[in-house]
Amino acid sequence: MLLARVEGNLTATRKHPSFEGWRLVICQPIDNAGTPEGVPQVAIDAHGAGMHQRVIISSDGSASRAAVKDPKSPVRWMIIGIVDEIEPGVPV
Repeated sequence: MLLARVEGNLTATRKHPSFEGWRLVICQPIDNAGTPEGVPQVAIDAHGAGMHQRVIISSDGSASRAAVKDPKSPVRWMIIGIVDEIEPGVPV
């Protein structure tokens, strides 16, 4: 799991059938201070995260494939929560 910030929506005219009906977003992993860490990831979003909102993303591919109900889907990342606040001193 990673703390990330939603940086944009992804629009695809052609995509794997398992992505039909799913919102695809670009998530930039960040540290607790909001500084970018690593490369952006494409994730499915069932929670309706807004632009620049902090989210928790998971790379559990099997859980993502279960969510889209396709065991052969290429999906890997998904948003599993929207962050309301981060308590100081508590690691994320």
